[in-house]
Amino acid sequence: MEWKLTRNDPAEAKKYFEGKMRFTLGPMEVKYYRDQRVPMSIIDVRAPEDFVKGHVPGAINLPESQWESLRGLHKDQPNIIYCYSVVCHLGAKACLFFANKGYSVIEMDGGYEYWKEYELEEERSAA
Repeated sequence: MEWKLTRNDPAEAKKYFEGKMRFTLGPMEVKYYRDQRVPMSIIDVRAPEDFVKGHVPGAINLPESQWESLRGLHKDQPNIIYCYSVVCHLGAKACLFFANKGYSVIEMDGGYEYWKEYELEEERSAA
């Protein structure tokens, strides 16, 4: 297989990156907004057994089996969604599900793994 780098369409790139900036935040940005007490819900879509080991402070655990409940989501503020890592698509899948239900969603880049890499405060509690 030959790898080739090709020139992309600048208009398509502009559209892609505008969307990416509107629909994703990095862990440091989430921490900043949380510290500033900006109204938002933080939703952890990982399994309950992983949530109790550590999660973003203030996050609500909403594993895939409970998405229909929409517990913790709010229609009047952004809902920050995260999963395990940059290679986990569970967060994106959850964002699509919740957006289809009419909720404003933003995916946290890199999931909980990136949160820990930045050595940000963690919370441990029941799901």
